Amino acid sequence: MAHTFRASTRARRGADTRAWLIVASATVVWLIAYNLMQPLANWITFSLIGLDAASRPGHAVAFFLYDVPKLLLLLTGMIFAISTLRTFFSPAWVRQTLGGKREGVGNVIGAGLGVLTPFCSCSAVPLFIGFVKAGVPLGVTFSFLIAAPMVDGVALALLLGLFGWQLAGLYLVSGMTIAIIAGIIIGRMNMERHVEDFVWEIRSGDGAVAEEQYTWTRRFAEAWEQVREIVGKVWPYVVLGIAIGAGIHGFVPEDALAGIMGKEAWWSVPAGVVLGVPLYSNVAGVIPVVDALMAKGAAMGTMLAFMMAVVALSLPEIIILRRVLKPRLIATFVGVVAAGIIAIGYLFNLVI
Repeated sequence: MAHTFRASTRARRGADTRAWLIVASATVVWLIAYNLMQPLANWITFSLIGLDAASRPGHAVAFFLYDVPKLLLLLTGMIFAISTLRTFFSPAWVRQTLGGKREGVGNVIGAGLGVLTPFCSCSAVPLFIGFVKAGVPLGVTFSFLIAAPMVDGVALALLLGLFGWQLAGLYLVSGMTIAIIAGIIIGRMNMERHVEDFVWEIRSGDGAVAEEQYTWTRRFAEAWEQVREIVGKVWPYVVLGIAIGAGIHGFVPEDALAGIMGKEAWWSVPAGVVLGVPLYSNVAGVIPVVDALMAKGAAMGTMLAFMMAVVALSLPEIIILRRVLKPRLIATFVGVVAAGIIAIGYLFNLVI
């Protein structure tokens, strides 16, 4: 028996070592490819195709050929890293961590866990029911549900790769601030009666959830599966977003965009939020457009408000949440979050 256990342990360690070697080798290849993209895109555009480096078509094509592989590489690497980290969390652990936490502290923890955990709007209904039945206060639950899609790990990784840590950090802090404050406001409004009745009637399971044992091999395998699934779904959005961004980058005059979406246009922030709510798009497709618009003079606060509205107040999420929330609570949720996003947009336009 002991010999079998030792043999099994050695086999797991050997598998983990091989998995780490594969990941390390892939990382080296990733770094080489990432550093070759810019010169390769320029060579294809200006030497192979023969476009003029000073022309608008040349700028647009070079932008497209550089940004498509760059964003796909960033997505692959960042999703793999984030998904590996997220294997250390589970819905049961999140519910246990948030259960019984008082206002303020619970909202901060809820928003923080929303950033770290792998849940999106498609998980909203089962998570909401699970949190309510676990005794998590309504306001704390909303802090989690707002932060989870708003401060999207993929968006954070792409912003870090495209714009640097300053903008990525501002996105993280502002998104968490909205989630915390919105959760506190909703919690203090005592709107439990506006949760659909069936949610309160569902019995919570009594059985304890067994803690899953993960090896590094399994963590990496699940992370790679997440890469395949997410990149497989979003790459058309990425290509479309970059194509739009390339057109903006190459052909749209800077003065025109600066006048419409710059700091001087006071109405640009609420307009960006209104435009973002019904826009059904993946965040990976929105960020290339944001990149191109900002390069042409659009204000950072306006673009941040637009992006947050797309990911936090998307029409599909609102429709999904309607299954567990009555119209008044849905309207309160949308209104509070939209007001927070608009405030953040104006603040960023004022100070940056």
